[in-house]
Amino acid sequence: MATVQADAARIFDDASAMNDAALRRLAAGDLRDAAEKAWCATLRAVEALVLARTGQHPLRSTQASRRLQLMADSDPSVVDLRHRYLDRQDALHGHCFYHEFCPMPSTAERIHGTASFIADAIRLADGPPIPPQDVGP
Repeated sequence: MATVQADAARIFDDASAMNDAALRRLAAGDLRDAAEKAWCATLRAVEALVLARTGQHPLRSTQASRRLQLMADSDPSVVDLRHRYLDRQDALHGHCFYHEFCPMPSTAERIHGTASFIADAIRLADGPPIPPQDVGP
């Protein structure tokens, strides 16, 4: 299990590095790239959370989403994070990055909120283990 925790910590570190990159892009005025980097940081934080709690590393964003749903189904403390994850997926990744719909100030607020999202995922990673489940591709 020590290897799983070390791998999760490494992924959380990557999430923080992506968040830093998002903030730099936002400061440079590139809202769309900042939004995608903030989404990447969000996804990496969820991957680390899933790995820490289930021992399984999601290989695709769909697996991360499904495993986060299963986690929220069995642990009410994860429900709010799951809602925030879905909001960020839709607004930062879907609307802003893919469709160039990046309304201010809500997009910048979500980007600035990424550090809080990561911190909450790190806190939840210390929760009770959740049995791994096959969620498909």
